[in-house]
Amino acid sequence: MTLSSPLLLTVGLLVTAALAWAAVVSARRRTAALAAAGVAVPGGRRAYLGVGLTIAGVGVLAVAVAGPAAMVPVPRTAGTVVLAIDVSNSMGADDVAPTRLAAAQRAARAFVAAQPDTVDIGVVAFERGALTTARPDADHSVALKAIDRLRITGGTSLGTAITASLSAITGRQVAVGRDGTAPDIGYWPSATIVMFSDGQNQGADVEQAAGVAQRAGVHVHTVGVGTTAGATVKVDGYRLRTSLEEDTLTSIARTTGGAYHPASDAARLDGIADTIDLRLTVSDEPLPLAGGLIGLALALLTAGAVLNVLRSGRVI
Repeated sequence: MTLSSPLLLTVGLLVTAALAWAAVVSARRRTAALAAAGVAVPGGRRAYLGVGLTIAGVGVLAVAVAGPAAMVPVPRTAGTVVLAIDVSNSMGADDVAPTRLAAAQRAARAFVAAQPDTVDIGVVAFERGALTTARPDADHSVALKAIDRLRITGGTSLGTAITASLSAITGRQVAVGRDGTAPDIGYWPSATIVMFSDGQNQGADVEQAAGVAQRAGVHVHTVGVGTTAGATVKVDGYRLRTSLEEDTLTSIARTTGGAYHPASDAARLDGIADTIDLRLTVSDEPLPLAGGLIGLALALLTAGAVLNVLRSGRVI
């Protein structure tokens, strides 16, 4: 238990002790005076019950004004989430209306809106390279504006998407070496990456990048945007066939301890915020006790006053 004002508690307890001492001295003097006069003391110790309850009420009130609080473990959704959104050319396909990217943006906005203020949210846009467009922040409006700015461009590298997201989480550059060596970035168990992509990968380091996330305790949830039947997109005057590649997205999620969420239509994408479970963290938070103690003090003071009135027949 913690106290916001220990000095008030000290003063209050001293006042309570003084009242108790004064009550004992007064009771002894009264008893001695009555005994000297040959009068029996009526009620014995029960006669002083009202005074005792009143003093106890003052003591409890002294504890209450000191601002006591108990530290209790409270589970809550907290930590850092990075939304990694694919902006490669294939995300312009319209097999998910109106386009894969537009549908992913709508789902990402709904995901942000569903998160409490205890979650810091960042945004990474990725194609063959990746760019952190919004660093993780408790101000979710920053993430929403970054999502709205996304535009189609370039190829796809899922490995770069993961390492760029890890860079946003850790605050320092994370990259897989040319020889495949993976850096040690520490342990980040309260961080999560949510990747929106059609799974078409043109990079070679996706397994190594997923391994870095796994060793760091960062779960990667992947959201497959598109259909296996696919659609045709126009790139630099050419018409290219593109379809959802689920195997790579499933492998990333499985490696990192996350889950793969297929979203072959806009309706499933709109409900994606309800299917992605962020990890609960347990933190100690203060639980104020003053209110309950004040209630107890008032009850004791009231009971003491009632007993004193019944005993003496006087209000004052």
